[in-house]
This record gives sequence, structure tokens and C-alpha cells, in this order.
Amino acid sequence: MPHLQGVSRESVILFPPSLDEYIAPENPVRFIDAFVDQLDLQALGFQRVVAAIEGRPAYHPADLLKLYIYGYLNRVRSSRWLERETQRNVEVMWLLKKLTPDHKTVADFRKDHPRALRRVCREFTQLCKELELFGGELVAIDGSKFLAVNSRQRNFSPAKLKRLLQDIDQKIAIYLSELDQYDQQEPHLQASTTEALRLKLDHLQVRRIRYQALQATLSQSGASQISLTDPDSRSMLAGRRTEVGYNVQMAVDARHKLIVDHEVTNEVTDQDLLSPMACRAKETLEVEQLAVVADQGYYDGQEVKACLDAGITPYIAKPHTSVNQQRGLYTKDDFIYDAARDVYRCPQGAELAFRFDTVELERHIRYYATPACRSCQARALCTSNKGGRRITRWVDEHLLEEMAQRVEAQPEIMKQRKEIVEHPFGTIKRAMNQGYFLLRTLVKVGGEMSLTVLAYNIRRVITILGVQRMIAAVA
Repeated sequence: MPHLQGVSRESVILFPPSLDEYIAPENPVRFIDAFVDQLDLQALGFQRVVAAIEGRPAYHPADLLKLYIYGYLNRVRSSRWLERETQRNVEVMWLLKKLTPDHKTVADFRKDHPRALRRVCREFTQLCKELELFGGELVAIDGSKFLAVNSRQRNFSPAKLKRLLQDIDQKIAIYLSELDQYDQQEPHLQASTTEALRLKLDHLQVRRIRYQALQATLSQSGASQISLTDPDSRSMLAGRRTEVGYNVQMAVDARHKLIVDHEVTNEVTDQDLLSPMACRAKETLEVEQLAVVADQGYYDGQEVKACLDAGITPYIAKPHTSVNQQRGLYTKDDFIYDAARDVYRCPQGAELAFRFDTVELERHIRYYATPACRSCQARALCTSNKGGRRITRWVDEHLLEEMAQRVEAQPEIMKQRKEIVEHPFGTIKRAMNQGYFLLRTLVKVGGEMSLTVLAYNIRRVITILGVQRMIAAVA
């Protein structure tokens, strides 16, 4: 049986009379066109919305915005690749009405409008809210590391600089020793070798001066690290590896896994980011009460208290970080607190009463102790402190105890966390191939991330509602 045969390249083909006939009714480009056309781009902060009276005509920002939304939806983010798509992609030809901006124009548009792009993302979030796609009851918060345009070799910390300078000093000492040995040889034998060693020494001296200048910069600024290519990027733990990048935070609604809010930060941990993200999600959803679930990286008493004060109920499992547990000693969890009498009861039955209070790291801490430790037979299982065991208690620790009770009473909420918030990160990093940034500095990568979040949310809503219902919603 013969194979399927194609059409001869020399044959005459009658194409449809209009470009519009190539675009199906359910094609996402039809929604992109309708969505951007109804935006007030000047109010959102885009430049050149009103054409200049003099000079060469510019591209309308609506056309460039449509191009970028289409590109991020289809894994095409490079300005040069987008330029190529305008010349060969029928969907882009339809979307831009056969306009073909060059890659410099395309790149400058994204670079010059980071805050405006964020507002466009918020406009679509508002549309999702009007379509009642947010549940507004449970939000999951998480962070993930996205690579920056900065290699690990161009990121320095005080410890790394100290180590590099020590290595340079050792190499200089070795080369100087070798030079002394060659100086004792015949002149005709040492010329070429000593010249090569002196070049290496000059190179090391240049590096030494450069590292010392970086040390001085870090000392004056008080920063913990410095990046040379993207000054806002930071070295942070990403899984089991250390990468230079940004910490992207997301608040995701439980109903349809839609991203309610996002933020690009250069914080190396998530510990202080719970209440800002939770409060912004509550403000966006415009609800009186909101439940928030997060992983153990967000466990912080002050953040939990801030959420509760804002009408947000957090669900975070307590991490086990006790040093005593690793040593096989009694942990604080083995001591029972009696709130009525304000005492702790140890595993041996002794009571630790309140002794004094103090402020540590802006937290009001109370200390509890007992003289019974002096004669306790189980002291070796409890503490190595000569003064006996001490228990510390934050004045608002009852809030953490109540949260622990909520987590234990509703384990299904904790199980939902991965399903809710890790779904967007997995889709963005794997399916959309957007786990790294193309721009530099915090403001610009923030605008770039807004395009990624916008593309993700559009893709989700198209799956839920379809293109025609979305077009009707913005018409």
C-alpha cells in the first residue's frame, strides 16, 4: 500500500481570500486581540499610546503587548524569536495585521514597561474575579527560585572573597618561591620560564585588587553578597543546589488553581513573606475572612500574628528544628504548659515557673526554670547546662499552639497545599519553559514575571471557559 503523498511544490494553490479565515473561532489569539483592545493602555502607564505629531510613526503599544502575550503563551520569549514569528506565523500575522517590528523595538517595549505589564496582569485578575473564577476561601502561598542572568562565578559573599584571596596568596607564595629557584639557574635557562611566572603573578595581583575592592564594597554597604551581572540577584538554595536568582512568591486560589497575586523578591528564604502575600491576596479577593496554607518555610510567629490581625487564618505545620532532638534529649514539646498557672511541667513531673522576660530580635520572650534540675536523675536526658533546663515562651505563643491544633484537626487542608500552589510552578517551569529570566534588575524581572503569570492564567481560563465565553466577557 503506498504512503501518503503530498502536493507538488510547483502546483498552483488557491488560498482563502482573507487572513481571518485561517484563524479558528476558538483560537486563543482572538481573545488576546479582544482583551488588549479593551484596555486603557494610557491609564495603565504605557508610552506612545497617543501618536506624536512629528517624527517617524511608532508602533502602537497594543500591538507589541499582543505580541508578547502571544509569545509567552507559546513559549516564545526572545525578542529575536518574536521578530521571526511576525514574518512566518499566520496567527501572529493576523494578530498584528502583518506588522513586523524589529527585535530592538520588541525588546525595548518589555524593558521600558515593567510596571505597566504588572497592571495588565492585574486587569486580567480582575476579569477572573468578575467571572467568579476565584473561590475566595482558601489560598495557598509558596515560593520558587527562578534563575537570574548572573552566573555563580559572578556572585560573591564575604566568605567566598576571603577564600579566594587566601587561594591567591597561596599561589603567589608558590610562584615567588619558584622564581627564587629559577634565579639561581643559568640566565639562558630561566628567561622564558621566569617571564611566564611573572605574567601569572601580574594576573593574580589584578584579581587580588579586584576582590579587595569587592570586599570594601560589601563592607561599606553592609550587604551579605554582591552580584556583578544582575546586581539585584542573590545566591540562594534551590532544591539541593545553590543558584543565583530570584525568589518568586505566588498566592494561588484553591478553586481553579488561578494565581491571585505574585511578587518577585531577592529574599533568600520565605520566612518573612507570609503576611505580605496573604494580605495582598485578601485585598485582591475583597473578602472579610481568608484561610491561607503554606509550607514550613513560612513558619514565623510574627508573621502568623500579622495574618490573624488582618482576618487571615494561617495553616502551617511546625518544623522540627530542635538541636536537643538531634542529640536525643528532651525537647520543648515534651514539656506541658499549664496556661492557668503559667508554668511548664517537665517529663519528670517538676514545674518550671516564670523567672524573667526580655526582648530578643523584637520578640517579647518569657523564661521558665526550676531548682529541681539540681537533683534530677534524668538531667543527662534533658540538658547539659550547669544552671539547669530553661524553657522560653513567646508572649503570643498561644497563637502558634492554636494553629497547631487547626493543622492537626484539618489535615486535608495541608494535603491540598501541593495540589494548589505547586501546580502553577510546575506548569510555568516545565510546560511553559519559563523557569529563568531574560532581563536584569528586580523591577524588570518583575514585569517579565507578570507576563508569565498572565499567560498562565489565560491558559487556565481558556481551558475552563473557552475562548468565545472569554471574548464575550470583555466585549
